[in-house]
Amino acid sequence: MATRDPRALAREATAPAAPAATELAVRVRGWLDAALCAQIAASVYAAREDWVEAFGGLQFSLGRAWYADLEMGREAAYFAEAAWRNALVERHAPGLQRRMRRLARAAVGRPVIQREGWCGAGVHIFPAGGWVARQGGDIHFDTEGLLPEQLATRAPALTIVVMLQPPVAGGGLRLWDAGYAGADEPSPEQLARPSLTARYGVGDALIFDSYRLHWIEPFAGGRDRISVTLHAARIGDIWESWF
Repeated sequence: MATRDPRALAREATAPAAPAATELAVRVRGWLDAALCAQIAASVYAAREDWVEAFGGLQFSLGRAWYADLEMGREAAYFAEAAWRNALVERHAPGLQRRMRRLARAAVGRPVIQREGWCGAGVHIFPAGGWVARQGGDIHFDTEGLLPEQLATRAPALTIVVMLQPPVAGGGLRLWDAGYAGADEPSPEQLARPSLTARYGVGDALIFDSYRLHWIEPFAGGRDRISVTLHAARIGDIWESWF
C-alpha cells in the first residue's frame, strides 16, 4: 500500500494519486484536518434524527447509501430523496461533498462530477458494540453503483473513504489481491489470495479500486466508527461520483 502527501493533493498535482496496478490501495495521511473531522462528527451526531437506518440498525448514514438501499429494496426512496439528502449533508457538513469530489479529482487527474439524480458523498456510522463492531462487515466488492455499461466494459472505478472518527481499536479495512470476476460472492480462491489491513487515523483517506475485494474488520471500544464515502467511475473523458 502506498502513501501520498496530502499537500501535493491539495495543490491538485498533475500526477494522479489513484492506486497503481501493483498497489492494493493508496492512503493519504491527514487529508482532512483533525479539528475539522471532530467538528463534522459532532454535527453528524447532532443530525441523528436525519440518519438513515439500514439492516435493522447494523449501520446508519447521513445521506443515502445506494448499496444499502439496493439490498433492502428501497431504490425508489433513494432516488426520490436524493436531492433532499444531499441538501441535508450540505447543511450538517458544509462543503464535505465538494471536498470529496476534489479528492477524487486529485486521485484520477480528471474532472469529477456528481452523478445526476443520485446522492453525493455521505457519512457512514457503525455503532460501537453493534454487529459490525463484533463481527465485521460483509466481505464484498463495490460494484453495486456501476451502470450496466460501466460494469460490462470494466470501466475504471474507485472507492474513496475518509475516516472522521476511528474506533478505539480495530476497524481497519482489509483488502485482498483479488478483483471482481462477475460474481458478487467471493470464491474460496479469492479469499485465499494475499491481503493486507489498512489502518486509518483521523482525517486519513483511503483510495482503492472498487473492483477489489475488501472487508471492514471488527472493532472494540465505546466509540462509533464514522467515515465518509464517495464512489466514482469513468464515463468517457470525465468521472461521475455517487454514494
